Amino acid sequence: MSKRLLIVVVEPDPDRAQPIADGLREAGDHDIRIIAEQSGLARQVAELRPDVVLIDIANPSRDILEELALASGPAERPVAMFVDRSDEGMTRAAIESGISAYVVDGLRPERIKPILDAAIARFHMFQQMRAELAATRAALEERKIIDRAKAVLMKARGIDEEAAYALLRKTAMDGGKRVADIAQQLVMAAGLLGR
Repeated sequence: MSKRLLIVVVEPDPDRAQPIADGLREAGDHDIRIIAEQSGLARQVAELRPDVVLIDIANPSRDILEELALASGPAERPVAMFVDRSDEGMTRAAIESGISAYVVDGLRPERIKPILDAAIARFHMFQQMRAELAATRAALEERKIIDRAKAVLMKARGIDEEAAYALLRKTAMDGGKRVADIAQQLVMAAGLLGR
């Protein structure tokens, strides 16, 4: 954690919140905000737009876990959750909700920095994986559209697959567009014409 971060600590107990804030200040020059009231948590987090959310809960229930995960936006920022006790189901639910770090056995100030560093690194790794997955899915969808467009051209013009792709490519180049865009237009037109 080298840059200054806005870190939101969700902790209703002031006696537990203060050591957490102190540990975070020892870990670096960060802007620490403590949210004690869990009602309206999503609104409070959205307004603050923190870099990291740290949640300290003695004994979470599945409902609390889901509410906190949704409120803290684990897809938008690293979220570390510290609990005193857990079980296999709670651990699985935390991981499935996208929480970057789920630490059992409570929170001690000396553990804060390495856990937050790991949560941030894990968040960025998963964010990159999600982006790569989305790009792969988009490429696959484009490939399917191009294949459909080639089939339309092959049937309509009586040409082979290679010639159909060459025609798509030439049309795209002549129009300054992508092959996938031309293919999409052709597939839509063919659908309208009932081909």
